[in-house]
Amino acid sequence: MQKGNIGVTTENIFPVIKKFLYSDHEIFLRELVSNAIDATQKLKTYASKGDYKGELGDLTIRVKLDKEAGTITISDRGIGLTAEEIDKYINQIAFSGANDFLEKYKDDAQTIIGHFGLGFYSAFMVAKQVEIVSLSYQEGAKAVKWSCDGSPEFTIEDAGKDNRGTDIILHIDDDCKEYLEQNEIEKLLKKYCRFLPVAIAFGKKKKWEKDKYIDTDEDNIINNVEPLWTKKPQDLTDEDYKKFYRELYPMSDEPLFWIHLNVDYPFNLTGILYFPKIKNTLDLQKNKIQLYCNQVYVTDSVEGIVPEFLTLLHGVIDSPDIPLNVSRSYLQSDSNVKKISSYITKKVSDRLQGIFKSNRKEFEEKWDNLKIFINYGMLTQDDFYDKAKTYALLKDTDNKYYTFEEYLTLIKDNQTDKDGNVVYLYSNNADAEYSYVEAAKNKGYNVLLMDVQLDVAVIGLLERKFEKSHFTRVDSDVVDRLIVKDDTTNKLPEEEEKKVKDLFADKFPKLDKIEFTVEAQSLGEQGAPLQITQSEYMRRMKDMARIQAGMAFYGEMPDTYTVVVNADHPLIKQALETGADNKVVPQLIDLALLQNGMLKGESLSNFIKRSIEMI
Repeated sequence: MQKGNIGVTTENIFPVIKKFLYSDHEIFLRELVSNAIDATQKLKTYASKGDYKGELGDLTIRVKLDKEAGTITISDRGIGLTAEEIDKYINQIAFSGANDFLEKYKDDAQTIIGHFGLGFYSAFMVAKQVEIVSLSYQEGAKAVKWSCDGSPEFTIEDAGKDNRGTDIILHIDDDCKEYLEQNEIEKLLKKYCRFLPVAIAFGKKKKWEKDKYIDTDEDNIINNVEPLWTKKPQDLTDEDYKKFYRELYPMSDEPLFWIHLNVDYPFNLTGILYFPKIKNTLDLQKNKIQLYCNQVYVTDSVEGIVPEFLTLLHGVIDSPDIPLNVSRSYLQSDSNVKKISSYITKKVSDRLQGIFKSNRKEFEEKWDNLKIFINYGMLTQDDFYDKAKTYALLKDTDNKYYTFEEYLTLIKDNQTDKDGNVVYLYSNNADAEYSYVEAAKNKGYNVLLMDVQLDVAVIGLLERKFEKSHFTRVDSDVVDRLIVKDDTTNKLPEEEEKKVKDLFADKFPKLDKIEFTVEAQSLGEQGAPLQITQSEYMRRMKDMARIQAGMAFYGEMPDTYTVVVNADHPLIKQALETGADNKVVPQLIDLALLQNGMLKGESLSNFIKRSIEMI
């Protein structure tokens, strides 16, 4: 038996490993299974090069749980280790067996996962003692057993193992007993190892017999060794992509479409990105892209690789060129990451452009689901706006779709004001703002529907990007003043204006955080007797306050509305003649409040009673 101390620069590296080196204890299983994959892939490479002439046999990696003994065992039938290799690669921390291998077989190195040499030591995060029992593939090799109890001391002795490969036996620590539960290990294997390239068996498949589940003789293989992104797009059908999506996201709606990524220069990247049916809540859609490194799951926080707006996509990215720290859990700053980000953005934009050009009808049918995604991209990334402006759509209240250029052509003649500004009219809710929309349409105007999250921010963006243009909601003023074509005014003589304002002053109910200002105008006998409008600027600021930090000040301000009284309307003239005691004034006020969803409670009840009396 050989005894010795592990070659480390600190007196005891294990507390450091346990507390600081790895952020999540659970990744010990990922690291150890990844090492087993490496050992197996190396053997395959040796065999393909003629450096190993024996039978490969069954290469399945096996994970075994023994709750009574308190152990987890990870077994492979890869290249195994000699006593000398254990001394070099295990006892001398941070020397990676992968490095020598990569140098010799650099043309076939893509299958090798481990680059760091510290992965094995993650075992000590959960184990009070770790044993390695191994038999090298080399002819005449002797089996060897290495053991360490979490101190720098270790032992190496002969072992009775007679089959090629390595068993890693973890004696689970008392404070990590949850890892001796079948469900916990199965969960970790499915999370980190479900797409690894060598079959991994965990126990046996079960069948229902005599009112209980019993083990069969068939291995329970937990991984898919050839996930969809490793295959060629030309070999796959639409149903293959949809089936894989269901495998990744069992409870999700069917995706809109997808992009198959495959690039080998200037970096290696494969993957499949799906466009989900995006709802109105951005935050719930994030962290759905899974990052892999040679089929090993790394993380679902991919903001460092994928531009923020693309984190709304679902799917898988796999790249050996994405630099990871020793625990493979965090991205480091690297030029490759920036190149990958730009590549993915371009691929996404090209795909959207391609669908728009080849099948405009399909693109329009999917627009309502795509809109938040594209809006988010245009808002957060200038170069994406430059790409998207040719296929981003505007939808009007008649459910017709236009590109930015098409819409400008449609409205510029009729919706240009006296200062040469093109006025884009819009509604946030075509039903709630129905009368305002209809008034604008009767005037010959077109009204856009801007009714989803981020639209208020997109309006600001488009006003900056479009030349001499501004957006105005249809209820921000009376229809005659939405687009001012000349200098004519609807202003009343001062004395008449005062009479009208006095008639309606102080007649509005006291509503929480709402203020009303009365204004009298000459709008013709056919104009509405009373309209409630809200300043475009103030309403937009309050809308922005709901979605943007730092604008809460506007959110706390009261809602200010302008009540525009049409002095030309017969009912207003009648009210002026009758005076303040007539029922027309409160009835008109309540109708205007009702139209704007502001008549509630006692005021609504009084309105109904008054309406019945007047009938």
